[in-house]
Amino acid sequence: MKLTFLGTGTSTGVPMIGCECATCRSHDRRDKRLRTSALLSAGNTNILIDAGPDFRQQMLDAGSPPLSALLLTHTHYDHAGGIDDLRPYCYPDGFDIYAQAADIDDLRMKVPYCFAEHPYPGAPVLNPHVIAPMKPFEINGLSIEPLPVKHYLLDIVGFKIGNLAYITDAKEVPAETIDAIKGVDTLVINALRHKEHISHLNLTQALDVIKAVRPRMAYLTHISHDMGLYSEVAPTLPDNVRPATDGETIEIQD
Repeated sequence: MKLTFLGTGTSTGVPMIGCECATCRSHDRRDKRLRTSALLSAGNTNILIDAGPDFRQQMLDAGSPPLSALLLTHTHYDHAGGIDDLRPYCYPDGFDIYAQAADIDDLRMKVPYCFAEHPYPGAPVLNPHVIAPMKPFEINGLSIEPLPVKHYLLDIVGFKIGNLAYITDAKEVPAETIDAIKGVDTLVINALRHKEHISHLNLTQALDVIKAVRPRMAYLTHISHDMGLYSEVAPTLPDNVRPATDGETIEIQD
């Protein structure tokens, strides 16, 4: 399995509009971050994790690969704002999306034309599949386990796929999720900044989760400009922890 980081930034992206901080003014490509999304590839199966407002650009940058399905962690705009751009993948039979029941309901309100009984010609057609935490399902024979995660007061999901655990937008990672992913090869976890935040793990908290999980490698995502420059932050991290960067592809070991 391979995972490509399509975007590793928080909801504003990096650089943030109108900001003159050192990170936003950086010319280092590692400090340029589109909104968080990833592409998991296993054989002929390509699974998209979240489709934010930068989805179209991310797909073009990735070479417009075929997609098998979309996994949604939750429907905040920075994770679901690119849903309409799935239309090239919807023909001829619609496109499969997997999300919790509340998120499917939210999408039906936000983009009702994607679920219409008689869709407008050319509109994207989405085939919804309801998932629930700790209840595994399969896509093309690939087993996927939704993981319960707390995003402030919101119950969202991460995903365990083979030897990969992918968690974003967590403020709390419950004990049952830690137990389910202990010893995975690769952990992807959000780390917004150094200071405390109401709905996201900061760097110290993310490192605590990594210590509890004990992966071979851990990659930080959903990073804000307040984290600082990649060149200054990366050397301070444990040997098995790195900030992920846009466009980076990693291999998941069995």
